[in-house]
Amino acid sequence: MSARRVLIFGGIALIAGGMLFGDIFAVFVLHQNSGQTGEALLAASRAAIMGNSLAVKDSFLHIGGLLEDHGTKVDAHVHMIGAGYLALVLSLLQPYLALPQTKKRLLAWWFVAGGLLLPIGIFLIHYVGLAYSPSSVIGWASVLADSAGAILIAVLVVEAWAFWKHFRSGNTVIEPALPRDRSWESRILLSGGTLLVLLGFLYGAWYAAIDLYEHEARETRILKSMLENASSRQSGEARAVADYGSLAGEKAVKIAAHSHIIEFGLLAILLSFIQPYVQLGEIWKRRWVVVLLAGSVILPIFVPLELRMGLLAGGIADTGGLMVIVALVAMLGGVLRYSGSLDAATGGQK
Repeated sequence: MSARRVLIFGGIALIAGGMLFGDIFAVFVLHQNSGQTGEALLAASRAAIMGNSLAVKDSFLHIGGLLEDHGTKVDAHVHMIGAGYLALVLSLLQPYLALPQTKKRLLAWWFVAGGLLLPIGIFLIHYVGLAYSPSSVIGWASVLADSAGAILIAVLVVEAWAFWKHFRSGNTVIEPALPRDRSWESRILLSGGTLLVLLGFLYGAWYAAIDLYEHEARETRILKSMLENASSRQSGEARAVADYGSLAGEKAVKIAAHSHIIEFGLLAILLSFIQPYVQLGEIWKRRWVVVLLAGSVILPIFVPLELRMGLLAGGIADTGGLMVIVALVAMLGGVLRYSGSLDAATGGQK
């Protein structure tokens, strides 16, 4: 496998794996974690009213653990997908790196390995903690994550140097660039991805103009009410906690819709450039493109509707995410079936 093919295959696999992990996290962890956080916050508020400082401390320690559990899983999901995006970008830059093919292949494999180990290390931080660690602040999972991040940085530095060296020396006999693909699926992915990014920016601008400042003001009022109730030993903390949870959920779904539609747009744009490596029948390539774009629209539309429709909207949103994952896996199979024709010109270069 050429370096370009390794990065394409690894990038799509990382994105699909990160999205699958995100779907599993959303279904089995996210809502349960949010409920436990609300219960712990309510317990802390009631303990403050009773003047029990030890119980307040224990409640906030529990909240900290829940937030770490939530944060590490979100970070693992995001970092795996981000590494996949970066791998696809690097695959497009391979013809412009002044390096021998063997070194480019080695760097590609190291990058994919780092992109896999980084989210695994982040995921394990909450569970491993500081157990058996020689340091009092950094556990072995953090060491794994930091080491994987260092590998990614090292690969990027070397490839940036090779990229600069290529243009400085005017070296153009490295490997052929990907051919210009004017097929239906490439054009639809490029135009659809651009439209998704535009819609994501417009939705983000609308949220910033209409909801952002109102959400910040509501958050301040709710927290002030909780503190006043605790200091004056009045009831009403349950209502304040419920309002805070509702506000947090509203902010989360709107931000998620904004980020997901932009991410899916970028994914479609990147996939439009690597379609020559997807060796599938023309009909099936078109079908999977339609499935991917449909899922890219369904998920960000139904995520904000969870506040009104509940689990029904959440199930439809998860189905949209699953459609994108299935389309990616199908394209991954097409990359596996790739015959190597585009790399034939570089097969003899070492």
